[in-house]
Amino acid sequence: MRGRAGGAVLLAVALVAGAVPAGGAVPAPGRRRVMSAWLPFWGDVDGAYRDAVAHAGQLHTVSPFWYETTSERAVTGRTGAVRADRVAGLHRAGIAVVPTVTETLDAAAMGELLHDPVRRRTHADALAAVAASQGYDGIDLDYETMAVTGDAAARDRVRSGYTALVGEVCTRLHRTGRRCVVTVMPQVRGAGAAFDYRRLGALADTVRIMGYDLHWSMGEPGPLSSKDWYEEILRQATATVPRDRIELAFPGYGWDWVPGSGRRAGHVTWKEAEALRERVGAAYCFDEASGTPHFRYVKDGEEHQVWYQDARGVRDQLPLPAKYGVRGIGLWALGFEDPGVWAAFRGEQA
Repeated sequence: MRGRAGGAVLLAVALVAGAVPAGGAVPAPGRRRVMSAWLPFWGDVDGAYRDAVAHAGQLHTVSPFWYETTSERAVTGRTGAVRADRVAGLHRAGIAVVPTVTETLDAAAMGELLHDPVRRRTHADALAAVAASQGYDGIDLDYETMAVTGDAAARDRVRSGYTALVGEVCTRLHRTGRRCVVTVMPQVRGAGAAFDYRRLGALADTVRIMGYDLHWSMGEPGPLSSKDWYEEILRQATATVPRDRIELAFPGYGWDWVPGSGRRAGHVTWKEAEALRERVGAAYCFDEASGTPHFRYVKDGEEHQVWYQDARGVRDQLPLPAKYGVRGIGLWALGFEDPGVWAAFRGEQA
């Protein structure tokens, strides 16, 4: 799951031939790094939007985290989140707008929906209608609940049904020159079994891989990502998905654990993590093996461990995508990140 403050969670968009974004933003020619990022609906939403516009020269795509699926027909915007003025502003800045849609249905419920041709078609129509509703440039399907619930048989059923849905959605979007994006979990160490990378990579314009939560909020403390883990992710992904359709998303946040407490770790943005570190007087530590910063502190007699990501860590990990010929890079999420990561993504040294 993603490191989202509200619960479940992470980017460049590579186009298939003939898929032209409705809003007019187009990728730069050549093989330079291409980047996109999510726009959260909570926290400092105004600041996150200004963050996007300020970095329009680097961002090809922004995905507002605005929509949620609760049934085949119900694909609705979160209360107060959908902003036509924000869409227009991003388009004026030359950024494509590809909103993210999440789902609340578990594996059993999604399996039933996906394997019923009428319900699946109804859902594909609803998603296409969302794409057209605000002049968006496409849709990003980030269906995670179905991928982490149920048993192996339920997830196998979801796997085949989801591929069918993505095929129908992509067909509808491509008819109107829009992009079809899927966000998936890393398919390593037993995760991501609900996603058929090979078939999704043949259907979608972009396969976004969430490169975070190697250590998650309900687990033991540790880095959210690591160089070895990225190597494993990219080796597997490039064996099944065309390299120019892969995005690897980097975290701009962290977790504050109390080891052994059994409690969910607290979500911290980079800014929050650094402010906390300075407030408690903790030393900045950098784990060379993973390429991530961390620190420890004590509060009310309990030891805390905080692991997060910053510009130094991004610079340390960024050679991995290039090694595998992947130029699509992403950020979860706008407003969370160390401001220095923008220079790091440009390839500038500290």
